[in-house]
Amino acid sequence: MTPTFSALSNRNFRLFATGQMVSNTGTWMQRVAQDWLVLSLTHQSGTALGITTALQFLPILLFTLWGGVLADRLPKRKVLLGTQAVMGLQALALGLLTVTGHAHVWHVYVLATVLGLAAALDTPVRQAFVSEMVGKRDLPNAVALGSATFNLGRVIGPAVAGLLITWIGTGPVFLVNAASFLAVITSLLMMRSADLWPSPRVPRGPGALREGLTYVRGRRDLLLVIVLAGAVGTFGFNFQISTALMATHIFHKGASAFGLLTTAFALGSLVGALLSARRAGSTGSRPQLRLVVALALGFGVLEFVSGFAPSYAAFFVLLIPTGLLAIAFATSANAFVQLGVEPTLRGRVMAIYMLAFFGGTPIGAPFLGWLAEVAGARWSLLGGGLATLACTLAAVALLRPATQPAPVASAPGPLPIDGRVGA
Repeated sequence: MTPTFSALSNRNFRLFATGQMVSNTGTWMQRVAQDWLVLSLTHQSGTALGITTALQFLPILLFTLWGGVLADRLPKRKVLLGTQAVMGLQALALGLLTVTGHAHVWHVYVLATVLGLAAALDTPVRQAFVSEMVGKRDLPNAVALGSATFNLGRVIGPAVAGLLITWIGTGPVFLVNAASFLAVITSLLMMRSADLWPSPRVPRGPGALREGLTYVRGRRDLLLVIVLAGAVGTFGFNFQISTALMATHIFHKGASAFGLLTTAFALGSLVGALLSARRAGSTGSRPQLRLVVALALGFGVLEFVSGFAPSYAAFFVLLIPTGLLAIAFATSANAFVQLGVEPTLRGRVMAIYMLAFFGGTPIGAPFLGWLAEVAGARWSLLGGGLATLACTLAAVALLRPATQPAPVASAPGPLPIDGRVGA
């Protein structure tokens, strides 16, 4: 198998990636439909769109760290079965409300919060579960391929959603997403427990969360990357808001054109993920810290430049390299953190990382939505790009390690056949 897809030689990961690709396609369809539904219900309100995004990510801010503790304590596959089922039911409820004509914006707010609560537990568990499906050598490649499957869904989903919204409305899109969760649930059920490499379970007891925080605080290399993820996640990764506002307010386009803009960003993201997967499959090594910093800076510059796009076509083209650098940064930062921690702390450290990446969205999304209403839709990109650059430069100046980053911690290795346990 080529280096780009080396982790797919593992049957469990192959099942997981396939299920995730189907489910992610449905999820991205729902994200487009949800944004369009909110705009339709609120007469194109950028603030309402920002509030919806904030409510979806607020539980991540509040509960992801505890999700990381549970990720180190509980059987991860069983937890994922539960969280994925909740997400599917959330999509089903939103779809039924919409197709029956009973959907109001407060329904979207409530269900977005429910989705965020499930994601607060699902995200750190799912991130840590990757290391239990593959060995140390394939972990960087598996992380990159996970991003590739995510972004393949991001390429397909918005384009399909835009067409379906135009033809039959937003409600059926939510129902399709609800059905898509059956794919990932089936993939989890079909895995072979004997082929998993479970991490050592952390016993119950006080101080588990504090232990993870103390560990990160003592590792300047990890802390720098986590802060960069926070800056990019808070101010840079709000393209669902930015593209919706640019499509409607600047270029005066409809749902199909909005979906195509999201697809352009996702196309670049997919290319970035595949390039990252090829590098990881060839080297099997941890990304360099300077690469992570350079990608964060490059992404900030391109986001800022995208705000000046003079036409819909120019904006579409600019979103492709912007998406490439966005996912290349996210993939490299993720692998840098995962390959730099002890296995018994991986769930908690990844929870801190994901909290930084997504937890700032409740702050950044409403702020950029408000800024777009006050100063114009372009400032959802201009402001985000400037803030990303400023925070990245400040973080490097304050947190850059004086020495080389700590050695890579060993990933969980294979256990004897009779010693393996199900996840």
